[in-house]
Amino acid sequence: MAITKDQIARLREETGAGIMDCKRALEETSGDPEQAKRILREKGLASAAKKTGREARQGLVDAYIHAGGRVGVLVEVNCETDFVARTDQFRALVREIAMQVAAMNPQRVGNEESMDGQSEHDSPPLLRQAWIRDPGKTIQDLVTEGIAQLGENIVIRRFARFELGG
Repeated sequence: MAITKDQIARLREETGAGIMDCKRALEETSGDPEQAKRILREKGLASAAKKTGREARQGLVDAYIHAGGRVGVLVEVNCETDFVARTDQFRALVREIAMQVAAMNPQRVGNEESMDGQSEHDSPPLLRQAWIRDPGKTIQDLVTEGIAQLGENIVIRRFARFELGG
């Protein structure tokens, strides 16, 4: 089956993967876009795992104020370069993380070195929580997808949540 430019463009738009990666995935799956997405996701996650050890010192501090102004969040998310930190994709990821913190009130990120003093009755850390927009994914999955799409290590460094009267 011949793969069209339109199919490649659509898959690239949906996944953020490179043109040649999209073409290869479509060829490998005989043009099936869902299977191609699965292949790209697997390859992306494999490449994301290689990036997790790299230092992330750039990034963004973002504020999110929930409707009504009763809950506010400050979140710091780091990446490797200021170029990536300025992209719309990175900014959208940071906003999603801030919204998650506002909605779910986690007590810690979950990537801390030591978990001393943590009780099994504590709420799950941010990275292990189900994402509010898609409960089939965790926040760690969301970050990993961001790493795969943007090509840099991404780390949620810290957050602070403020609630009126809390």
